[in-house]
Amino acid sequence: MKVARNETIGEVRFFSSEFAQQVAEDNVRVTEPVEKGGGPVYDMGVYCINAARYLFQAEPTRVLAASATARGDARFDQTNEMVSATLQFPEERLATFTCSFGAADISRYTLAGTKGILTADPAYEYSMAVKHQLMIDGKMKKRSFPKRDQFAAELVYFSDCIMRNKEPEPSGTEGLADVRIVRAIYESARRGNAIELTGMPEKKKPSARQEIHRPAHGKPETHKVKSASGE
Repeated sequence: MKVARNETIGEVRFFSSEFAQQVAEDNVRVTEPVEKGGGPVYDMGVYCINAARYLFQAEPTRVLAASATARGDARFDQTNEMVSATLQFPEERLATFTCSFGAADISRYTLAGTKGILTADPAYEYSMAVKHQLMIDGKMKKRSFPKRDQFAAELVYFSDCIMRNKEPEPSGTEGLADVRIVRAIYESARRGNAIELTGMPEKKKPSARQEIHRPAHGKPETHKVKSASGE
C-alpha cells in the first residue's frame, strides 16, 4: 500500500492475481453451493478483491466475470472449479484475477504502474514469509517479510474492541464491501454481462497504529479434520 501511495512505481494502472489450490471432493468448499458460501470466490477470490481495493484505495464500479469447470470432475457438481473476474476502478484502472479449486498451488499478485512493477509471491499465505519483488527502470529489489501470527493479533485486537467498547476496523461495512463484489461476480458469470456497482459509504482506513506483533508460527496441526486438499 505504501509503494502504491507514494508512487514508487509511478501512477498505478492495473492489478492482476492468481490464487489456486487443489480441493478434495468431500471438502465443504465444494460440497456446499455458492448460495451457502461454497466455491472459489468466497474462499479465495476475496483475498484478491481485498488486495485490489486496498492497493487502489478505491471501490470498483463495474464487474465482468466468467467461470469454468473441468468436464467430468465430480468435485464440482455443486459449484464452479474456477472463476476469473475483471474489476473496473475509478481513474481508469483495472484489476483482474483468477481463483481456482482445481489447479496447483499458487498465491501471487502484480501491481503495475507507469514506472515500475511490484510482485508479491507468495502473496496471501499465512504460514510462510511474504516476498516482494520491485522492478523499477530495469533494476530489481527483493524483500522478504518475516512470518507473523496474524490470527493471534486479530484476536487481541477484536477482544480489546469488545472490552473497551470500540468500533473495530475492519467493521461489518468492510465485509459488506467484499461480499457485494463477490455476489456481482457470480451474477456476471451467470448472466454473461457486466454488473454495475453502487457506491459504498466512506469508512475508517487502517493505520500503522493498529500494528500488533505476535511470534511467528507454521501451519497448525489439524485435529480430527483434513486440510482442504484432503491431507
